[in-house]
Amino acid sequence: MPIITLTSDYGNLDHRVSAIKGSILQLNPDARIIDITHEIGAYNLIQTAYILRNAYAHFPKESVHIVSVDSFFHKDRKNLLVKMDGHYFITADNGLMSLTFFDQKPEAIYEITINNRFDDEVKFASVDIFVPVAAHLTKGGLPELIGRKIKEYKCTTFAKPYFNEPEKMLIGEVMYIDNFGNCVTNISKLIFDKTMVNFNNFEINIRNILLKNINRKYTDIVTDWEKENEYHGKASALFNGQDLLEITIYKGTKNNGANSLFGLKVGDKVYIQFE
Repeated sequence: MPIITLTSDYGNLDHRVSAIKGSILQLNPDARIIDITHEIGAYNLIQTAYILRNAYAHFPKESVHIVSVDSFFHKDRKNLLVKMDGHYFITADNGLMSLTFFDQKPEAIYEITINNRFDDEVKFASVDIFVPVAAHLTKGGLPELIGRKIKEYKCTTFAKPYFNEPEKMLIGEVMYIDNFGNCVTNISKLIFDKTMVNFNNFEINIRNILLKNINRKYTDIVTDWEKENEYHGKASALFNGQDLLEITIYKGTKNNGANSLFGLKVGDKVYIQFE
């Protein structure tokens, strides 16, 4: 059964998500539609890239991913079909693909021209443009029939951590906050390990709170399970499943997690002092 995933910043209150699903089923009743998320912050491409990158690979090859974030139609902006890592991605040419796949090259990029309807009469790009492409692909259609092949898409980069040599300090920033209030930074394990080779000790400094260890998993902070409740609210750092440094609170929540304890938001700096 063909799979179409949906990712958007539409939320679940309005009609938009249902309109997309209904339009898909009109064109391909056999399609299996799976929501990745519709809770992306409005126009937030970095958040979208993080979620999409960590979700798409769990779906079968040849899955079709509609990404409706910052996707409202404009006649001067392309809409794309991108084949990447054996998957198809349908999105506006807004820089999302370069953020999501900063370390991969696309197998093919197509500017969508199917139906030749792309003028100011387009009311809803996700339904008028993205859905026909997804239905076409899931019914076995060739991507070459929906648009012209192009060589590149818009490239956007996110902030990268850097090492301050005089201060012996690695400086990164929060790039994502999850549903538990965990703060994911842009400092990778690879960058940390390369820096740590030249030093003996380190301290992670967040708002003058110091963390001197990086754990392997969330529960490493608990050393006595009979007294587990005593560890609630205790802060720690770990490298998450994506090998990114994450600041976390044991059993924290969105309203009572690392983000609220440290007063952190996306873009705030995180410092690692080496000795």
